[in-house]
Amino acid sequence: MLDIIHAAGWPIWLLIATSVITLAIIIERFVALRARQVMPSGLPEQVLELIRRQQEEPDTILRLARGSPMGRILAEIAAHRHQDDAWRLAAVEAVGRDVSWRLNRYLPALATISVIAPLLGLFGTVVGMIEIFGAYDPAGGDPAQLAHGISIALYNTGFGILIAIPALAFHRYFRSRVEYFLHTMEREAEILNRVISRRATT
Repeated sequence: MLDIIHAAGWPIWLLIATSVITLAIIIERFVALRARQVMPSGLPEQVLELIRRQQEEPDTILRLARGSPMGRILAEIAAHRHQDDAWRLAAVEAVGRDVSWRLNRYLPALATISVIAPLLGLFGTVVGMIEIFGAYDPAGGDPAQLAHGISIALYNTGFGILIAIPALAFHRYFRSRVEYFLHTMEREAEILNRVISRRATT
């Protein structure tokens, strides 16, 4: 591995730093976007039961909001259950925007990496080409310097593409996962809101 890094020249360190950041984001998002952490099983039913029993203790609402992103949204509905529909929906939309931002956190960075990694590889290619032209001499060039320039160009190009492909793939995967979570939370929030509205009119 050290031999490859040496052959790839100093531009490879930019790509190594980029790959470390990419790996860190992927691991963090895998942990943060687990279904049981975002939408615990049975949570909507627990909130409905809480409302049915008229349990409105602040500690219960606070514990629900701190438990998960879905808990935050459902807790907001439960906390404003005695307000009119417009007030309650405005409060839920405000919380929903924050939840959406937190679920999408670091995904723009992953998309950016998928774009700049090939450019960093291209930069390494340019550096390698400079090495190659520097080795050219009509009287006879230095084969070692020529080979080093070719290594820099090829290794950096390859590493740039190697980083960009998983970065783009995981960005698309996480985006689709977040969209699924947001859709499900919106649906559960609408169901709970309808239940509260129906109870208020009876």
